[in-house]
Amino acid sequence: MESATQAYDGDDSQWNGVEENIEDPEEIRVIFQALDSFSQYAKTAHLNCTHLRRQAFYALPQAHWQLLSQPPFSYLDVLNRVDDAIESNAELARTIVKVGLRSFGMIEATADKELTMPEDWSGIAKYNDLDKARSTVRQFYRDWSAEGVVERDACYGPVYRALDAEKVKYPDRLPMKVLVPGAGLGRLVFDLCLNGYLTEGNEISYHQLLASSYILNSTERAGQHTVFPWIHSFSNHQSREKQFRSYKVPDIHPQTTLANAQGIGSMQMCAADFLCLYGDESHKETYDAVTAVFFLDTAPNLIRYLEVILHCLKPGGVLINVGPLLWHWENHVPSHHGYDGDGDYDENNSMGIADPGSFELTDDEVIALVERIGFVVEKREAGIHAPYVQDAESMLQTFYKASHWVARKPEVKPEDSRI
Repeated sequence: MESATQAYDGDDSQWNGVEENIEDPEEIRVIFQALDSFSQYAKTAHLNCTHLRRQAFYALPQAHWQLLSQPPFSYLDVLNRVDDAIESNAELARTIVKVGLRSFGMIEATADKELTMPEDWSGIAKYNDLDKARSTVRQFYRDWSAEGVVERDACYGPVYRALDAEKVKYPDRLPMKVLVPGAGLGRLVFDLCLNGYLTEGNEISYHQLLASSYILNSTERAGQHTVFPWIHSFSNHQSREKQFRSYKVPDIHPQTTLANAQGIGSMQMCAADFLCLYGDESHKETYDAVTAVFFLDTAPNLIRYLEVILHCLKPGGVLINVGPLLWHWENHVPSHHGYDGDGDYDENNSMGIADPGSFELTDDEVIALVERIGFVVEKREAGIHAPYVQDAESMLQTFYKASHWVARKPEVKPEDSRI
């Protein structure tokens, strides 16, 4: 993936993370698969959430479906309400597509006509893309609704406190330069910028990049959209009203908030493979802190992640981790690309996250590896209650008991730190 960078430093520049002049045909295809998946959100959700349920409903004995059609069940009315909620979510998804197409010059900037994907790119989204579009729409609840602050506090709070401690301990390092890999919908990057940090986000998913670019740059007001995150499942709801709870996004208007704030920092976004971009010589000893929030377990090879983080941190800089260990590559081993494990790793021919090999560790083993790579672990906390796009009113509660730790790159790297 080519790197693309957009910055916000208090002027009229924008934070996009999606470069309009990308030339790699494969990357262009990935971008339009993401756009197409957002454009198909409504069609896919209507099919899976209501159309198939109507078919199953009318397959019941007539006396049964007639009973369920009446109050207090009114099941057909429920399905109609779900369709309406899907359209509310789809309004956000379609707007993301429209803004994305404008950024690539596919439609005029002032066009208000009905959204249509370019014919060459219509229908190219794969199942995985469609699922990512649905999950991204739901994730707006977590990062950009007022009610999502509970989840944000659980995961971002430890980061803010650790960075505040760094400012007190090292006032000569201000303003601090902070890297946020796996930046997602950009809320952590935005909040750090708002609080005076020189913040750089990195994200590889174009679903996340397109959505974050829209919410940060192109929304007209706070509460512009209404999302219904709990409508895609019919299980474990205490009542229909709880299933149909909705949330206004964004909870703040990002551009207005930054314009009215004092002492803000800066933010920029890089769309690239984390390993390929930040392992190069130009990023050596660049950042005062790296925040890994729900990020380290995305690594097929955690050693590579930690080596790159150590490389791009300044001497004395810190890695701040918050997250579980839901290893993303478990039971989904990356291709070995013909590599048989013999010989030394060639950093000049790295494919980044697509490099061959993977492994999974326990939390204790992760800490041991962090220390072996060359960090000094200064703080460790376990069992942080961390829900992730969780319906707090659901009859089924799923949450992580996240690990939080702070590890420092020594001022002088020990000679035996490499494994």
